[in-house]
Amino acid sequence: MAEVSSFVEVAAILSLATIIGIIGQKFRQPLIIMFLITGILAGPSAFGIIQSYDQIELLAHIGIALLLFIVGLKLDLHLIRSTGPVALATGLGQIVFTSIIGFLIALALDMSFLSAAYVAVALTFSSTIIIVKLLSDKREIDSLHGQIAVGFLIVQDIAAILALIGLTTLGSSVAEEGSVYVSALIILVKGLGLLGVIALMMKYFLPYLTRRLAHSLELLTLFAIAWAVFLGAGSELSGFSKEVGAFLAGVSLASTNFRDSIGARLTGLRDFLLLFFFIDLGARLDWSTVGSQAGSSVILSLFVLIGNPLIVLLIMGIMGYRRRTGFLAGLTVAQISEFSLIVAALGVTLGHISNDTMGLITLVGVVTIFISTYMILYSGKIYNLLSRPLKIFERRNPYRETSIDTVKETASVDVILVGLGNYGSGLAEYLMRRNKNILGVDFDPAALDRWRAQGLSVLYGDMSDPDIHEHLPLKKARWVISTVRSKDINLALAQNLQKEAYGGRLALTATNEEEAREFENAGAHLIFRPFTDATEQAADALTYALDYLPEKIDWPISFVEVRIKSDAAIAGQTIRDNPLRSLTGISILAVSRGGQVHYDPEPDFRIFPGDRLLIMGPPSGLKDAEMVLNELDEKKGTEDADRFEIAEIRVADDSRLSGRTLADIRFRQKYKVTLIGIQRGKGRITTINPLEHILAGDRLIIIGKSRSVKKMKGQEPL
Repeated sequence: MAEVSSFVEVAAILSLATIIGIIGQKFRQPLIIMFLITGILAGPSAFGIIQSYDQIELLAHIGIALLLFIVGLKLDLHLIRSTGPVALATGLGQIVFTSIIGFLIALALDMSFLSAAYVAVALTFSSTIIIVKLLSDKREIDSLHGQIAVGFLIVQDIAAILALIGLTTLGSSVAEEGSVYVSALIILVKGLGLLGVIALMMKYFLPYLTRRLAHSLELLTLFAIAWAVFLGAGSELSGFSKEVGAFLAGVSLASTNFRDSIGARLTGLRDFLLLFFFIDLGARLDWSTVGSQAGSSVILSLFVLIGNPLIVLLIMGIMGYRRRTGFLAGLTVAQISEFSLIVAALGVTLGHISNDTMGLITLVGVVTIFISTYMILYSGKIYNLLSRPLKIFERRNPYRETSIDTVKETASVDVILVGLGNYGSGLAEYLMRRNKNILGVDFDPAALDRWRAQGLSVLYGDMSDPDIHEHLPLKKARWVISTVRSKDINLALAQNLQKEAYGGRLALTATNEEEAREFENAGAHLIFRPFTDATEQAADALTYALDYLPEKIDWPISFVEVRIKSDAAIAGQTIRDNPLRSLTGISILAVSRGGQVHYDPEPDFRIFPGDRLLIMGPPSGLKDAEMVLNELDEKKGTEDADRFEIAEIRVADDSRLSGRTLADIRFRQKYKVTLIGIQRGKGRITTINPLEHILAGDRLIIIGKSRSVKKMKGQEPL
């Protein structure tokens, strides 16, 4: 009966957690808050569902062990090195200043020395899980402030583990009789012995074992869980906490080739078991003392929400970062983390703090996580409001960011290209092949480094930041192109360019037709639709492959499909004109164009940009053939006298054309240009009919080859 009761109890808890989670999702809140609320509702303060505290506590301990195991598994010290000294300086500086100020605030609130120390330590840690999730959702994890934030969050995680070790040592020393120094020495010896055993396992045993177990991913995952729990138990028997052992278990497997696979498999299980930790925590809160702790929780919460970001902002400003980078990174420490609650729970277990102090820390956690989530989600709008006052946190020369920039002084810039991801990089490559002068803008330092090495002028920045326009040569630029797939950023870019009275052209990238319409209304002159274009090309390629590509062949030849680039030398030539076969020994078997396949094309068949060629021949010659087919035509990278132009021509008041229709004039045949629109007073005629009359004072919008346009402009007004 007890088992059935426990099962029904867990079923009720999980159902309640699901409902609360759905509600939290509507308010864009992390599940940690929802789990705490579930515990409060399931506990004795509300519905009283929870009765099997021991079973839930056991699941909670396993969940914490897995959390720390995965933290150790993903511990990337290289990230700290790659973000430079700022991760260490900001992480350690924030920990020191927050703990000192938090300790003084706690003492001022009449807390005991030990309780104030626990509160101070709890206020220093921020949630890596929540921050990484929010930054990933906003696509800011690879930005400069995102990388710095993740770097100092790792520093915080390491500090949290050291705090757990220190508290465990202190607890063991107090519990045992005799000298504190002797007890501490014994703990130190045990710790060194534990580290020595793990080091030997890492060098001689674990790599071999994981390779053998990797043949079965399920068995490898089971071993990882068992290893985490085993080392957690061994650490507890040695006088440390089980959390420390689980963390070291993760570190021991971090150097293997299978850490990502293990981490991916365990993340869901970790989140499920952590549910029970937060439910257990919420259920054990004594809400009778909440009223008396409300004032203290408000003061401490304000310190975390305002003080922590200011500390980070001050440190990063001193180190030479722009105020926006410091502000966005600082917002990531405006809450306390699950580690804070774990440290506080350990303090209760060791008898160092009371349940009242635990309740206060938990209340601060609920308030700060709830509010900081919205602060991070709307960080851009908050920064725009506070940009001017925050200038005091920025050096006159924020050298760490300006050193990233390599903006060259030139007479003009053809394109300011915003976003150097996969799509933007491809666009940059083709524009550079056409000898266009490009300035690349991105907030990913790694992307800027790659393109700087290729000779591209780059600028670090986020185009949603109004201040970035001060550093852009907008008056020299013909086009601003955004390949960023974010509606908010693109609309902000269009709005900021209008404020700057930008006179050039704007191109934006839309993910769907609804976005495209919004961008057109915002003033974009050209809309890129990468998904629509890619699906059409994919359909052509698939149709081609289904119709022609061979499935099996037993002969020393290979087949490769090559897409002809728009600036390739072969574009516009016939097969006869190209020496492909004589140079490489490769034959063209078929050409796919616009969804149709032309098999065995004749020598006079002309190749056009975008064609897909199925070529066949010895494998050694295929690579050379691709290079020959897409060899750049240098003439196509220069200005052509016969390129297309758009111009506006005025019809004179006494023009002979006035009152006549386009058909009567034979406009296209006479002037060798196409009429695409008429500006008549304040109105516009965009659909041109051959029977449309030309009137005096009209402004004709024409398109055609430059020679014809130039000749017609010489007759203006007509």
